[in-house]
Amino acid sequence: MSETLAAVRAETIKLRGIRGTRLSLLLFAVVGILVATLDGWSARHALTSGSPSLRSDFTPEQAGLDGILYGQLALIVFGVLVVTSEYTSGMMRVSLLAVPRRGRLYAAKMSVTALAAVAVSVPVTVLGHLVTQAALGSHGSSLGASGVPRALAGAVVHLTLMCLFSAGVGAIARNAVVPLAVLLPMVLAGTHLLSLVGATRELARYFPDQAGDELLTVRSPHTAFGFTVLLAWTVAALGWGWARQRRWDG
Repeated sequence: MSETLAAVRAETIKLRGIRGTRLSLLLFAVVGILVATLDGWSARHALTSGSPSLRSDFTPEQAGLDGILYGQLALIVFGVLVVTSEYTSGMMRVSLLAVPRRGRLYAAKMSVTALAAVAVSVPVTVLGHLVTQAALGSHGSSLGASGVPRALAGAVVHLTLMCLFSAGVGAIARNAVVPLAVLLPMVLAGTHLLSLVGATRELARYFPDQAGDELLTVRSPHTAFGFTVLLAWTVAALGWGWARQRRWDG
């Protein structure tokens, strides 16, 4: 147990020392809250002026969760960089000298990654919802509104699993270029475009980000499905990443 805790402590220290990871966590907080605020303001203006630009399925409860869909891009970068920075810098050799058991090292790294994702996701998710409702003014809702607490918890789960999924993909690729070149466009627009086309709409539901969106959709009837699909992708990525690390010869 002491060796495991030492490995976790070492990974925490390394995490703090990587500038890119610190910046990506900060960017997640800034983008998530900023977009949540802008969403609230724009929706309030549309509601007040009777503008037809407001989407037909708008609800104040859901508006408070939309901001993190953009912020999650920074968490994806964070997950990838946590793993790949050690390969590209050559620090993985040093880490293996300090923690020869690769399973322990890998588990410690992913545990620290998950804890960091949860630590930033909880306050940003809650604060993002609050600032959206404040920006909506009299049109806003509350944290205790029907379906909101479950959606907020689901948002944290979604963000954490997407971060771990990205870390697993980073472990598979061992460099940041390929994972980011694939994951960022996929989450930003790729799977969303697929969900708009009739022929690929059903397929899009099985992509990790689209499945995870069900977790943060207020009163979604497909929460269990979304969680199962996203968890399967995450476990598969982490498992494959572990297999790659076991075979890594330095």
